[in-house]
Amino acid sequence: MQRSKKFDWKKNLISPEEALTKIRPGMTVFIGTGPAAPLTLMKTLLESDGQNVRDIELVQLAIQGNVILSVKDLHIQNYRLKTFFSGFVSSKTIKSGLVDLIPAYSSEIPELINKGKIPIDVAFIQITPPDSAGYCSLGVAVDVAREAMDKATIVVGEINKGMPFTYGDTFVSIKDFDLLVNSTQEPFPHEPPQVSEQMKKVAENVASVIKDGDCLCFSNGSLFEALVPHLQDKKELGIHSLYFTDAMAKLVKSGAVTNSRKTPFRGKSLTSYAIGSKKLMNWLHRNPLVEFQGTDFVCNPIFIGKIPQFVALYQAEKVDLSGGVSFPLTGSVITGPGEVVDFFQGAEASEEGCTIIGLTSRNLKGDSNILFSLMDYPNQLRLRESVYMIATEYGVANLKWKTLRERAQAVIEIAHPDDRQSLVEQAKEKNLLYADQIFISHSAHLYPTHIACNAIFKNKIPIRFRAIKPSDEEQMRRFFYRFSDEAKFYRFFYSVKTMAHDKMQEYVNVDYSKEMSIVGLTGKPGDETIVAEARFVRDDRSYYGEVAFLIDDSFQGLGIGTYMLNLLIQIAKEQGIMGLTAEILSDNLPMKKVFEKANFPMEAQLENGVYCLTMHFNE
Repeated sequence: MQRSKKFDWKKNLISPEEALTKIRPGMTVFIGTGPAAPLTLMKTLLESDGQNVRDIELVQLAIQGNVILSVKDLHIQNYRLKTFFSGFVSSKTIKSGLVDLIPAYSSEIPELINKGKIPIDVAFIQITPPDSAGYCSLGVAVDVAREAMDKATIVVGEINKGMPFTYGDTFVSIKDFDLLVNSTQEPFPHEPPQVSEQMKKVAENVASVIKDGDCLCFSNGSLFEALVPHLQDKKELGIHSLYFTDAMAKLVKSGAVTNSRKTPFRGKSLTSYAIGSKKLMNWLHRNPLVEFQGTDFVCNPIFIGKIPQFVALYQAEKVDLSGGVSFPLTGSVITGPGEVVDFFQGAEASEEGCTIIGLTSRNLKGDSNILFSLMDYPNQLRLRESVYMIATEYGVANLKWKTLRERAQAVIEIAHPDDRQSLVEQAKEKNLLYADQIFISHSAHLYPTHIACNAIFKNKIPIRFRAIKPSDEEQMRRFFYRFSDEAKFYRFFYSVKTMAHDKMQEYVNVDYSKEMSIVGLTGKPGDETIVAEARFVRDDRSYYGEVAFLIDDSFQGLGIGTYMLNLLIQIAKEQGIMGLTAEILSDNLPMKKVFEKANFPMEAQLENGVYCLTMHFNE
């Protein structure tokens, strides 16, 4: 390809209209992507009625900005669009038949262009003005621009003074361009999205399972903006993400993101695109903390898999009871589910990696975002096996290695309380849940999320506490079978050999208007084990609560019983309960001492080898 040898590039500037005269009918024109779209060239092309710009094929990854590719623009005799993503502005044109959609993984797209699978005749690329050495930057969108330039016979550079000069695989010589035009428009800004109160709670729940040292894959959407205040206290986070946004810049500036545990690119956030406000663009200008690389590198699941604690996090439109996911057509992903697959596969290969889907339980119209089945819902990720966790404002459902029945139970628990009854009935009708599955509808609104807490016990053993859930059935069943016969006798006062589904589901389906059950869990978020359970059941006549405990044999003597009793006391007092009662076998001295430590007036009566204890709150 013939290249200009003149370094005085300003003398080579031509008008956009003159640049279009080099195009011939039938050519394929690559258009720079997303935030670095060459808006001046695009606008001129779409408004042209020249005979030479007929039957033109446009190739893009995604177009954003104020130049819109619509059915009106894509006259059948003039243009046809070939894209890798059906969302953003091109989503309305798919059904028109004027758009060719190429399903592909983001990591594959550069190779498709390199091998000529998608021929490129002309490349429209937006660049910064050159530096003193004659080098420009590709700015805030690297993706496949370099591959398109290498394959095109005509490379047109649109020089934009408002484009930040970024570092990484972004440097191109001004001599690599056959034609140069001046941009007449600033890069199109994307202000941070508005965040609802519901999404703030979703973000809080997502942040609860993100650990110090995790390397995050962010995207564009209200969930990620809402996450910032909940992640600023984390330590040594990393960023390896297709997108870099205002939210990420805030995390870097807060000190939570250091990228200190990553190799390579230690100390740098890795990305292909930056989408955000003008403030973000100014911050990125010549900022060495952010490294821009092509999608073949950033989206490579093999490379991602070598990063420890990699977290692939995405915002969804809908989910179903088996873990199926549908993404929004705008804003969340740039190349569709193919992008998500790359990052999910990398997360699954990563040591201690995980995948998280976040969404509100209902949309703005009040319709449930959790469905029994997605069926033919658009923009689906058909890899339910790869979804580790789903979070809404009502909690986090852990799905990894769970049966379909367990998945359904967990997802129903994070649906809007008013939608759970319908989901249970649908699941029972389709045999996804047991036909005798219990559901206490009024209790769905009463789940006490506020009691969740963490504590450190002897030998630095961390335990997380929360109220019991119906989806704990299998965990509680295994918990029961870990007990010695003696421990079971202490708890139930008779020899209990089995705990079948009908008994256990009654145990874990709690009517929170009458009783309270707290479980203690150990292990990492998403892979926890129940090691303790304590509850009280209110007597409506006396207004006292009867208490019972279960603590794993290997976790006894650590102070867990005392801690859980204090939690129950606090909750009982908040509910107006007068006191607590318990029946303890006379030789169960450790549990008797737990009650004596509570520092409340206590009555104790010994009858037939059983202590009947009564604790009074108001005396």
